[in-house]
Amino acid sequence: MATNQQGSRTLTLDAAVRDSFERSFTLYRDLAAGLDGSALSSRLRELPSNSVGAQLWCVVGARESYSRAIEEGRWSGFACSLTDPLDPRLVRDALTSSEQAVRAVLQALASYDEARDGLVLGLLEHEAQHHGQLIRYLYGLGLAIPDSWRARYALG
Repeated sequence: MATNQQGSRTLTLDAAVRDSFERSFTLYRDLAAGLDGSALSSRLRELPSNSVGAQLWCVVGARESYSRAIEEGRWSGFACSLTDPLDPRLVRDALTSSEQAVRAVLQALASYDEARDGLVLGLLEHEAQHHGQLIRYLYGLGLAIPDSWRARYALG
């Protein structure tokens, strides 16, 4: 943390980005903790949609793919290690390992550059986009909304 001229502590951009990822990781862990196989296989009826589990598969795959890209300094394609997005244990494990991958690549960065800036922000944007999508799923499917999601997004 840095200190401004008034003596107040301020977050550096790097710290703010890391804090945003940590909040997102917590939200996903809290969500996954309350999902069983039935919830993971649920789709929004009468709307084009994939399953809740497929949404989380995309989150895991993006974390893994962006982590590789950030490390390499360029996009190198999408891949996801989550083999069964309808298995609650596998989903939770994949969310945990993918958050560790993101955390590790961010900690290993000696410096940012234009390419890495875009990749880091792209991943953060992807995390947030799925938050919004999953909120629609939770409401539309009548699934329990975790307290952390209610607090973060002022959900009723």
